[in-house]
Amino acid sequence: MSNKRGQLFVISAPSGAGKTSLVKALVASEPGVRFSISYTTRPQRPGETDGQDYFFVSPDKFREQAAGGAFLEHAEVFGNHYGTHRDQVENQLAAGRHVVLEIDWQGARQVRAALPECRSIFILPPSREELARRLRGRGTDSEAVISRRLHEAEADISHWAEFDYVVVNDSFDHALARLRDIVQGRGEDCRADRPELAALAQALLSGTP
Repeated sequence: MSNKRGQLFVISAPSGAGKTSLVKALVASEPGVRFSISYTTRPQRPGETDGQDYFFVSPDKFREQAAGGAFLEHAEVFGNHYGTHRDQVENQLAAGRHVVLEIDWQGARQVRAALPECRSIFILPPSREELARRLRGRGTDSEAVISRRLHEAEADISHWAEFDYVVVNDSFDHALARLRDIVQGRGEDCRADRPELAALAQALLSGTP
């Protein structure tokens, strides 16, 4: 591997923006990029592999590591704890690999505080209507649940300006190309301070077309 230190990329998005699929495609298409595997106290499910899907640890072990500052970020979700281990990320970066974290905006805020040199990326849907269509397209949620998810998405979207880059997922291939540009150091046209983003964010938050 290169002797040059790798770069940490933190990617966040509202539910329905397509983040998970884009991150998987990014890692698959960029040989020098690794996905950070989270630690969790959640019970291991059938078909999951320790060290591949998650690092499964006991609640006591997790709390011990958290108290010792072992995690770049951690949170409790539905009674289970999740965290990004500092050593895992640092070892990959020291080996010259880029590392991608797929986390929410709260976790991204924690990572930026711990490693200010990281690059943060927020993924937006192209419109409120398209976001709702994607959520309905899953075919698993009631209208009440979809309405709640849209409300939660608004709360997430309101933090877009905290990030270094914003990628609009208007088409999968276009969004993936923009992510690859950022990872390869050519992402200036994806900066979060570009003027047109404010209008898009306002439309997403207000519900206007």
